[in-house]
Amino acid sequence: MTEQTAARPFTAAAFNQYLKENKLMGARCAGCGAIYLPPRSICPACHASAMEWVELSGKGVLAGFTVITNGPTFMTKAGYGRDNPYISGIVKLAEGPGISARILGLDAKAPETIKIGTPLSVEFLTQGEAEARKTYLAFRA
Repeated sequence: MTEQTAARPFTAAAFNQYLKENKLMGARCAGCGAIYLPPRSICPACHASAMEWVELSGKGVLAGFTVITNGPTFMTKAGYGRDNPYISGIVKLAEGPGISARILGLDAKAPETIKIGTPLSVEFLTQGEAEARKTYLAFRA
C-alpha cells in the first residue's frame, strides 16, 4: 500500500477515483479481515474503524443478472433500448464480496443462454468528454 493509497478516505468519490486509474479497490478490515466493495469506513462485521485499501484481482463469477431494455438516459443515448438491451448483474469476486456492474460479452438478446457461475474479469469503461468524463465498472465474460 502506498502513502497515496493510505491517505484516501473510504468514500464513493475515492472509489470512483480508483476506477479512473483502472484499479478495483475494496476496503479490508484490519481487525477481522473482511473485505467490502464498495468500500466503507467502519466494518459491519466487527465494527472496527481500522480499514485499509486493498486492490482486488478483478476476477469473479456471475451471481445474478437482469437484461435491461429501458435504461437511464445516458444508456439510451449510447444506443441501448428495446431492440438493443444490455446486462446488469451481480459479480461475486474471488476475494469474497459481490458488486453490481454492467456485464459484457454475453448475449442480452438471448438471456436463456446466460449461466450463473460464468467466469468474469473486470473492465473499466470510460465515457464522456472533459469534466463529464466518467469511468464505469463492468465485467466481461
